[in-house]
Amino acid sequence: MAFGLERAELRTWKKKVRHGEIAFLTHYWLDDRFPTCDTVTKVGCVDLDKLETWGKQYGLKKQWIHKRNKYPHFDLFGDIQKRILTEEKQWLHINKFNL
Repeated sequence: MAFGLERAELRTWKKKVRHGEIAFLTHYWLDDRFPTCDTVTKVGCVDLDKLETWGKQYGLKKQWIHKRNKYPHFDLFGDIQKRILTEEKQWLHINKFNL
């Protein structure tokens, strides 16, 4: 279940993904499979080669790309989420969600 996300943020993320940019979207998230995580960051890009190359630098496997819709993305949470957001200097996401 996702929450803490404004419609404009989602629209902006989708537009960037469709235009082949590496785009970040963080929101609150609850999933019983991951009881210690309450946020997720979706890192998307319609250019799968670009997304795979981006993920590889952080040890993310191409098999982890969610491709079931027109917005392919990695889901980041936990320590990996914080590490990658920090390395990518995504301070807005880090500060807004107290990561």
